[in-house]
Amino acid sequence: MENAASNARHALDLFRARNLPIFHIQHLSNRAGATFFLPGTDGVEIHEFVTPQTGEVIIRKHFPNSFRETSLKEQLHRLHVEEVIVCGAMTHMCIDTTVRAAFDLGFRSLVVSDACATKDMEYGGVAIEARKVHAAFMAALSSPFAQVLEMSGLESHLV
Repeated sequence: MENAASNARHALDLFRARNLPIFHIQHLSNRAGATFFLPGTDGVEIHEFVTPQTGEVIIRKHFPNSFRETSLKEQLHRLHVEEVIVCGAMTHMCIDTTVRAAFDLGFRSLVVSDACATKDMEYGGVAIEARKVHAAFMAALSSPFAQVLEMSGLESHLV
């Protein structure tokens, strides 16, 4: 997670240097029985590496999809944004869901793979390492939903 956060910070620095629009997404759970992303807990805090600066938009969401019941789509349209560049956590949940939604809404998406992270998972008694979960989701998103690249390729993409 620290490596992904560091790379996400580098992506923010690139956007800030170019005066490109930045949207920070903060997940606050409002569903009954939730155990994470609870208001007033550390789980909802934006990582210190990617702290928003004055004037940067913070959108609060209650679902994995950053577009669901938020103003994200409208704000992107107002700025005539056609491509979204996505990084963050968790790959298997919010990144995947948001990128697929962006595709359905007509946005081009680019996912910075090494600026995203996930966790170890388990299904059917099978333990799946985070790096394999992450790789599987990057592979699934890479066509047709998004262009997937590493941080080293982002700067040349922004030219």
